[in-house]
Parts: sequence; C-alpha cells; structure tokens
Amino acid sequence: MPIILSIETATTVCSCSLSRDGEILLNRESYKGQSHASLLGVFVNEMMEYARLNNLKIDAIAVSSGPGSYTGLRIGVSEAKGLSYGLGIPMIAIPTAKIMASMIRDKVDQVTLLCPMIDARRMEVYATFFNQQLNVVRETSADIIESDTYDNLLDEHKIVFFGNGSAKCKEVSTHPNAIFIDDVHPLASAMISLAEESYAVKDFVDSAYFEPFYLKEFVATTPKNKIINIKN
Repeated sequence: MPIILSIETATTVCSCSLSRDGEILLNRESYKGQSHASLLGVFVNEMMEYARLNNLKIDAIAVSSGPGSYTGLRIGVSEAKGLSYGLGIPMIAIPTAKIMASMIRDKVDQVTLLCPMIDARRMEVYATFFNQQLNVVRETSADIIESDTYDNLLDEHKIVFFGNGSAKCKEVSTHPNAIFIDDVHPLASAMISLAEESYAVKDFVDSAYFEPFYLKEFVATTPKNKIINIKN
C-alpha cells in the first residue's frame, strides 16, 4: 500500500497527515483558524523530515478539493501542486464534503442521508447529500437556509446535518427527521482511506491544471470604514 501525504485546508482547521497502509505515521492539526498560510508549510516540512529520517518514499499527495474557504483551498492546493511537481509523484483530489461524510457514516444508525454543510456567507451553506455508501444523492449546491429549505427531503428521509455550516440549519429547522452533530471538521487524517482507494485505481488529477471546486467565485469587499479623501 502507498505512503500518502494528505492536506486539508478547506475550512478554519488546517491539517496534514502522513500515512502508510491505512495507518497514520504522523498527524498535525490546528484549530486556530486563519493561520493556514503560516502553518501548512511547517506541517509539511515535518512530514518530509519524518519521511527522510525513516527512509520513506512518499507515493502520492492528496488534497481536499472543496468547496470551502477560497483562501484556504488556494493555499492547500498550491502546496499540493508544488509537492506533486517537485517530488514527481501523482496528486489526488478528494471532495471536502465526501471527506466529512466518511467521518460520520459509521457513527449514525437509521439515518438514510448524510449532509455535510460548509459555511458560506450570511445564511448560506454549501451542502451535499450522500447515502451511507457515500454515493451522491444531491450534488453540492449553495443553499439559502430557511426553516423549510430541506423539508422535501426530510419528509422522506432521516438526515444528519453536520459541519461548520449546520448551525445555521439547526437554528431554524424543527423537522423531526433532522438530526444534527456538532463539531465536525474535515481533517487530513480522515482522507486516508479515500486517498488509498483513488491511488489503487490511479484516479489522479493533473497537478499543472487542477483547480479547487470553489463553487462560487471569490468576491473581494472593500471595508466601509476606510474613506480616502483626495484633495487637489
């Protein structure tokens, strides 16, 4: 089985993991938020040094591919591309929502659908619906959360909602089939089995042209409290 370096930076958590044969050799996680740019390089250097000291050859780089934070995804994918090119090894892209769903599917009973939610703006979330076999039932969409947003699905299924966007849904949903799990974050350590499955069938992406799944274009905003007076 391969040795894989996994990178996850799609949300406020920054994580990196080195694995072999499904087992974690080294794992680093930070929940500080907004520190991906400074921390990811440190984590990767630790992984590379560990591999060097233990005479290990890394076989592939896996990266969480979104949706999620525009800046976080850009940092993670850029690092993965550099490693893939520099080491001459393949790159694996794993949807962030699938990573999250894989973390939950064995922890819930009698739930027919899994819905990882990633926080977007205001009352908006990026939501994907999976069955417990991790097959996509409804593709990722940017949804505006209201009390009845998912009632058509909830009328037919018990659904577990989780991820940093699920609190928005929890605040307004009263449907008896809605179940909520708090504090679920996509992590590099949860990417291992998915990355190994992709490696086994050579499901790689072209590191030169790959782009994360942003879902929506990044929109820069100008702070309202910054006023520049120009005098002639």
